[in-house]
Amino acid sequence: MGVNSNSIEGFPNNGGTATTVEVSVAAEATMEIHHVCLPPKKSTFQKLKHSLSEIFFPDDPLYRFKGQTWHKKLVLGLECLFPILQWGSHYDLKLFMSDIISGLTIASLAIPQGISYAKLANLPPIVGLYSSFVPPLIYSVLGSSKHLAVGPVSIASLVMGTMLSENVSPVDDPILYLKLAFTATFFAGLFQASLGVLRLGFVIDFLSKATLVGFMAGAAVIVSLQQLKGLLGIVHFTSKMQLIPVLKSVFHHREEWSWETIVIGFSFLLFLLTTRHISMKKPKLFWISAAAPLTSVILSTLLIFCIKSKAHGISIIGHLQEGLNPSSSNMIYFNGPYLDLAIKTGIVTGILSLTEGIAVGRTFASLKNYQVDGNKEMMAIGLMNMAGSCTSCYVTTGSFSRSAVNCNAGAQTAVSNIVLATAVVVTLLFLMPLFYYTPNVILATIIITAVIGLIDYEAAYKLWKTDKLDFLACICSFFGVLFVSVPLGLSIAVGVSVFKIMLHVTRPNTVILGNIPGTHIYQSLNRYREASRVPSFLIVAIESPIYFANSTYLQERMLRWVQEEEKSINANHGSTLKCIIIDMTAVTAIDTSGIDMVCELKKMLDKRSLQLILVNPVGSVMEKMHQSHILDSFGTNSLYLTVGEAVDDISASWKTQP
Repeated sequence: MGVNSNSIEGFPNNGGTATTVEVSVAAEATMEIHHVCLPPKKSTFQKLKHSLSEIFFPDDPLYRFKGQTWHKKLVLGLECLFPILQWGSHYDLKLFMSDIISGLTIASLAIPQGISYAKLANLPPIVGLYSSFVPPLIYSVLGSSKHLAVGPVSIASLVMGTMLSENVSPVDDPILYLKLAFTATFFAGLFQASLGVLRLGFVIDFLSKATLVGFMAGAAVIVSLQQLKGLLGIVHFTSKMQLIPVLKSVFHHREEWSWETIVIGFSFLLFLLTTRHISMKKPKLFWISAAAPLTSVILSTLLIFCIKSKAHGISIIGHLQEGLNPSSSNMIYFNGPYLDLAIKTGIVTGILSLTEGIAVGRTFASLKNYQVDGNKEMMAIGLMNMAGSCTSCYVTTGSFSRSAVNCNAGAQTAVSNIVLATAVVVTLLFLMPLFYYTPNVILATIIITAVIGLIDYEAAYKLWKTDKLDFLACICSFFGVLFVSVPLGLSIAVGVSVFKIMLHVTRPNTVILGNIPGTHIYQSLNRYREASRVPSFLIVAIESPIYFANSTYLQERMLRWVQEEEKSINANHGSTLKCIIIDMTAVTAIDTSGIDMVCELKKMLDKRSLQLILVNPVGSVMEKMHQSHILDSFGTNSLYLTVGEAVDDISASWKTQP
């Protein structure tokens, strides 16, 4: 007969000696029972420091500074603040040639898109071009992504236009509307930069992928339907962004439909969609879809110029102001009745644009095998929007379509954004009169082609197959945007996502484990058919932390498992239930409510002559149970490192009893 010891080791007791509780059990064969150890002792300050570092500094941003001279630390500090210094010293002509080609390529896409997206935000078209000049320059100095192409994007433009126009008319009071747009941009940038400085990037994680899939698809449908105004030549059109009012407005103003506008619009829409399809099928021909918008602008402008005497029913852009961005710092709105509207719009558009920009940057970084610093990206995007708000720009971020073109065109560094800004400067200074005869219908076709790519039905189908709650969040977001409003639709989706988190926290998963014959492996009886119950044992695994929010549920659920097991034993005339084993391997944390629950559960089971065993509590859980003296009430043989050791040791102890 062998002797087995099961002990708790680690922390000194009040007298300064190690606390060791030992139990000796006679068994039929010698087997080794491992100790369940307490974690190394740490002071309260050390614990707090560790927790804060894991929350705010999981990437250990100061590791490069360790062991360096003060001069080297200064250089590294400047490189952290200005990532351009990291690669600027190694920049050569070969890289520059690649960046010139990619920069000019995205400029051909960014110029018509900038004008189009500004109209989507109910802003003057020239503001879209301004927003493609200053922000890319700032990002090229502060940003860490090599391929992110910065400028206006459809979603942020739509949300800004929707939220502001609900309270201020861009037609009746254009100056106030412009002030609010610049103010919202300033607060969007301030919010984004604050998240980066305070390292609170996890805030944007509440916009789950499921939420964004539904939101972007709904926004794409609304944006496309709104473009029917330009595509059909309608003059009087609703400013509402819901599905039903838009469709009513389209059919209510049938007398305003212009057949000339419809012919031109659908012809160029077919051309743009065809080039997009070609580039998707053959990625090497990416330049076809990249050049298509500018080609459409040039061809349509020439067409209208040639038939201007007969094209009275086709609306055109008209005069665009020449020159560089004027200062708008005096237009930022810091007081008055609409300040709360500007702040709210800024925060919403800031979150959306930040989420899109970081997601795009990380996508291309993973494709090209380099890393993007999320906090640096937040600060870069935030600072460029704050600077942009003072130079007649509205909210900008990294665009997926332009970044994809930038990457495929061979961009090597952020200099491609400088080339883009240079091309926009040339356009602002010398080429603005050429856009006079550009028809508005072309801007509508460019927007429709761009937002169609936001409808990701494959992702929605994958959500349905993988996680029904994620699919529910996606659908709520989609229909909320279509039938309620863009901001409220997003709020509904975030609410569903938060509800999902609460559901997982308050109703954690518990499973019954069984033994796989011939092994010491214990797995779920539902997953593994070969697993079998161990007579006289009920083995339950808890797969979540134990908090105040779920402690009551877990206690009730454990008692229900016991009742169901006893009923099953009585029905099948099985061995009497004697021991409850809780596998705590997946219990990563516990609070005082959780500890109280374990104590109460033990008392209830003791009254029913059932033994409660805890298996493999993790370090932090073990430490809290030790400090709360819960282990004193459990006795000396209630903690084991593995389920297998617990079953073997307890079974052996039963055999030695009369």
